[in-house]
Amino acid sequence: MRIVLVGPPGAGKGTQAQFIASHLAIPKISTGDIFRYNVTRGTPLGRQARDYMGRGDLVPDEITIAMVRDRLSEDDAQAGFLLDGFPRNVPQAETLKKMLAELDTRLIVVLELVVDEDEVVRRLSGRRTCRRCERVWHVLYDPPAREGVCDDCGGELFQRDDDREETIRHRLEVYHEQTAPLVAFYADEGILIGIDATGPVEEITQRALAALRPFVR
Repeated sequence: MRIVLVGPPGAGKGTQAQFIASHLAIPKISTGDIFRYNVTRGTPLGRQARDYMGRGDLVPDEITIAMVRDRLSEDDAQAGFLLDGFPRNVPQAETLKKMLAELDTRLIVVLELVVDEDEVVRRLSGRRTCRRCERVWHVLYDPPAREGVCDDCGGELFQRDDDREETIRHRLEVYHEQTAPLVAFYADEGILIGIDATGPVEEITQRALAALRPFVR
């Protein structure tokens, strides 16, 4: 089972990726995890990435792609994988297709988590982070007993800059600019399915698994 998971910020990709991968007994592969692994272990690719970061430059796509290629070549990914965070645009999708062909395999399905933009804003803008222990609360879905105070440690809760509505709206604009063509690309490939990503986490997971069931081999 080889899956790509796509969806806007706040759609719950990280949470759902973990549950889906665990249920299907395949590794969850995120670009963030790959990046941290290579940098912290000082691999050749990680050292190259660290050089760019040290200069304040963006890490080139070719380094990220090389890291993904290495990860997909590992033993645990041979029976399947779930990619979260890659590809992010059509050129990366085309590179992934070529990469998998070189490994004599292909994607089975691309699962899109579909969620209303206003719901994304509600989810992300309602988050409050503890300055002391860094636990994240939510003013609507997981509020502390006392407004502005962490139940766990008594620390002050604050709203991170990237959780402010104007920042979230901008992130969504960027996502739609980059990902609308990506979704269309996979729709044309005939491997895109979408599910409603609103509601309790468990219900979304069940919808995802039900949508993927016809593809499980």
